Amino acid sequence: MRDELSSLAHANAATVAGHLVATGEFLDEDPQLALAHARAARASASRLACVREAVGVAAYHAGEYAEASRELRAYRRLSGRADYLAVLADCERAAGRPEAALRLLADAPKGHPGHSEWVEQQIVEAGARRDLGEASGAILVLRDALRSIRKGAGTGVDADDLLRLRYAYADSLEAAGRQEEAIAEFTAIAEADDGQMTDASHRAGLATELDEGDLDGDGSRQERGEA
Repeated sequence: MRDELSSLAHANAATVAGHLVATGEFLDEDPQLALAHARAARASASRLACVREAVGVAAYHAGEYAEASRELRAYRRLSGRADYLAVLADCERAAGRPEAALRLLADAPKGHPGHSEWVEQQIVEAGARRDLGEASGAILVLRDALRSIRKGAGTGVDADDLLRLRYAYADSLEAAGRQEEAIAEFTAIAEADDGQMTDASHRAGLATELDEGDLDGDGSRQERGEA
């Protein structure tokens, strides 16, 4: 980033750097303010890849998915890098184009299982398949990803990334009506989530209540009409 900023006049570089720092500081607590700072940086240095990256990431966090897609594509052109594919695919989902999201992900280079970008791609692919009504397909994507990691292919996987992948799997199980499996997954996630990054404990309770609601008066399970 310093190398890119060095191409600007000193005063302008300092101003742009200040906006980029503020973008990072406010990204989680106030995404709209972070986006405002990123846009201000873009107004002064639109040809810098790091600036377009900052706008794209901030726009994504702020829910401005069309802008996020435009800016991250510009970042990729300017930088020559191929990252943020999962985010671009998720922007296609947000625009109601899950098929386009799957096409993007199909062209992704085979990343090393467990790396953050790879994990994100699995989660977005599963979400796109759920958008298309392919609940079983979503479950298979996430289950296979977890199996790859557990077999050792994802050595060194970030603990938070693994939790997010497991959470997406549990959420997909619940969406498919597989309540008992979802409860077990959410409960296991809650036990492993020391930092309470997820609401898995709450979801486990809700799934339990929903599962109990499927019992009739004599305690037997009602027919759901599922395959």
